[in-house]
Amino acid sequence: MTGRTAAARLPLRAVRGRGRRPGSGWHAYLFIAPSLLGVVAFLLLPMVIVLVLSLFDWELLSAPEFAGLDNYRRLAADGETWHSLVVTAGYVLLCIPLQTVLALALAMLLNQRIKGVRFYRSLFVIPWMATPIVLALIWNWIFDPRDGAINSALALVGITGPDWLSDPAWALPAVALVSVWQHTGYNMLFFLAGLQGIPQELYDAAATDGATSAQRFWRVTLPLLNPTMFFVTVTNLIGAFQVFDTVYAMTNGGPSRSTEVLNFRIFETAFKEFDFGYAATLSTLLFAVIFLVTVAQVRFFGKRTTYDLS
Repeated sequence: MTGRTAAARLPLRAVRGRGRRPGSGWHAYLFIAPSLLGVVAFLLLPMVIVLVLSLFDWELLSAPEFAGLDNYRRLAADGETWHSLVVTAGYVLLCIPLQTVLALALAMLLNQRIKGVRFYRSLFVIPWMATPIVLALIWNWIFDPRDGAINSALALVGITGPDWLSDPAWALPAVALVSVWQHTGYNMLFFLAGLQGIPQELYDAAATDGATSAQRFWRVTLPLLNPTMFFVTVTNLIGAFQVFDTVYAMTNGGPSRSTEVLNFRIFETAFKEFDFGYAATLSTLLFAVIFLVTVAQVRFFGKRTTYDLS
């Protein structure tokens, strides 16, 4: 009787208990303790503090006063905040689809055997390594209506460019363009890793069956990139909903509040109006929106994702 056959005849509880000693599980908790403490101290505890603070009126220099749900009633009737949420949603819709498509296209291009491919991969990641404030200052010059690079290039072909950052119709797309330019190369790395994890045999089998390049992309590449797509879209959406520094440096929420995203509204409420209780309420709203969007993505990708290619 082989060891495998003997193990198969053992009761399930006995098989599961093999090789384990009583009390040996505490070693695992020691290994995860530093990360767990970080999560509690820098994620869970601040969330609880913000949630509690949203139930108070606090102007920083005075003692907090319990307000119950007054801040949430105020939020329900606050048109400026809902406007900021709509602006944030518009920013997300401008950034994420374009950013994801460009990152995937770049990854497929740089997954080919071309000369200098490592240099090009590094080149596209450089914008992500720069700080958003510095990039915003550079792009402020690029978007300058008189001396900026974009309008100067348009003038060469007889087109008068708009006043990008002073026109409410163009300010948000301009800010979104900067975010796309900064993060596309970084996301390309994840798609590149996903592409290199797809076995070549699957493409060979599809080609043998007569599949065209487009069919191989839609039937092989995209389905097997679902884990990567899930990670990229979730992290990008969370980051896009939390955008602040680029808006602060480029437009300061203007013109006419056309780029006043929710995070910028929270900043102004807390550090200009010194209404920290209501700012905590707005932060709770932002967390709820991000949480619901993330749950929707998990449900969408859950049944469409394959992690095991063996």
